[in-house]
Amino acid sequence: MALYGGNGHQLRFEKFRDHPHARLVAVAGVRQTNPPEGVKVVAGLEAVLADPAVGLVVLCSPRRADQARDAIRCLEAGRHVYAEKPSALTEAELDSILAAARRSGREFREMAGTVFAAPYAAIRRHVQAGDIGEVVQVLVQKSYRYGAARPQDEAIDGGLFLQAGIHGARMVEHAGGVRMAALTADETRFGKPAAEQGEGKLAAIAQGRLENGGLVTLVINYLNPGAPGLPHGNETLRIFGTRGFIESADGGARTRLVRREGVSEPLDRTPGPDYFDAFAAQLVAGTPMPLTSEEEVHPLRVMLRAKERLRAAAGR
Repeated sequence: MALYGGNGHQLRFEKFRDHPHARLVAVAGVRQTNPPEGVKVVAGLEAVLADPAVGLVVLCSPRRADQARDAIRCLEAGRHVYAEKPSALTEAELDSILAAARRSGREFREMAGTVFAAPYAAIRRHVQAGDIGEVVQVLVQKSYRYGAARPQDEAIDGGLFLQAGIHGARMVEHAGGVRMAALTADETRFGKPAAEQGEGKLAAIAQGRLENGGLVTLVINYLNPGAPGLPHGNETLRIFGTRGFIESADGGARTRLVRREGVSEPLDRTPGPDYFDAFAAQLVAGTPMPLTSEEEVHPLRVMLRAKERLRAAAGR
């Protein structure tokens, strides 16, 4: 396998020490230096694809706007793909990737392990067990810090709505176990420094209906002040059901299950499966993934549709 690009959460070299299902053979354009002995450093994606020892490419493309094209190139070259989020910036791009995977007989997966980290894995388990009854309403907050390093060109990382909001969308569907039917969204540059007038947004909101008839609200912003003790990606997830609610606040600082029978807190912090490890096991041993491909990409699909309506309203 090979790692290409460092624009995002690229896997680190240490992960492949004695990995049961993956061997790192080449890297291109990654931030980490001093690759392990025997790992080739090559000039770019074409060089990666020219190496017959590469069967899987992990993509963190330098520009997210190019990543769909890069994924299709890899798939058509007979390589499996594991891609940073958002893997596409339009629904048409997403469909093109999935079509290329079907044509090539290769697997495409996104880095979609959001809810398999603690404490969201426990929330997923409780909801699946029926501990809060039927899900009626979901509230998600995803708040990152803002700074000069945040791209003003959404083509670089996908922009606030997609690169941060996708985590919230996954929490709704992968933790809450309910699919979103559609979202109505808005976003703003209000509050940004006067010198930073690019297209990058500072805050966004999305709300809509769940396929089961329930409701969802997503709050997304770069307004985390970075106070001591506050996590970099300050998150809150509350899932309200017919028998109670379950929540994680301030990035897991407080977690609890609340029902008529009483309150259980904190929640178990045992994580779920590592998503890349699960993908590698599927490729090598045929072990089923924790999410189907459709379950994995559906949150992104709904977010892309909402973002495309925002672009149309802005005349872009």
